[in-house]
Amino acid sequence: MRKGFGMIQVILFMVILSTILTIMMKYASVTTKQTEDLYLKESAELFMQSAIELALFGISTHDRSGGCLNEIHIVSDDKRFFADINITNYYLFKTAGCDREKIIQTEESNGMVMMEVIVSSNDAHPKNTRPIRLTRRTMQRP
Repeated sequence: MRKGFGMIQVILFMVILSTILTIMMKYASVTTKQTEDLYLKESAELFMQSAIELALFGISTHDRSGGCLNEIHIVSDDKRFFADINITNYYLFKTAGCDREKIIQTEESNGMVMMEVIVSSNDAHPKNTRPIRLTRRTMQRP
């Protein structure tokens, strides 16, 4: 009788221990996935800021005598993210050839540009596990 009771205790202990280990493994995998997703999101936000700065540089060097710069497409070096930048309005004093310019009233708003920046992850990239899409509308001075 005593030997059978000890066997039941050992089996019960093993079941409880395996349940605890299974729960720990599940939380470890969830934490790993969340860390990976957070890393990709932060990378996309940093790429977005770099794309905005590159677009501002492109706007400032663009010759507006041939028309406005309407959109810019930027791909990251590792092909993980790409950015589509749509330039909706220029707030400049009237120059030749740019029909998207708005007449402004104050000197302080001269040179502003309104952009919509969309950063998306490349689904074909092997390290991207989930699709990422970030959007930002911003007014900047080139």
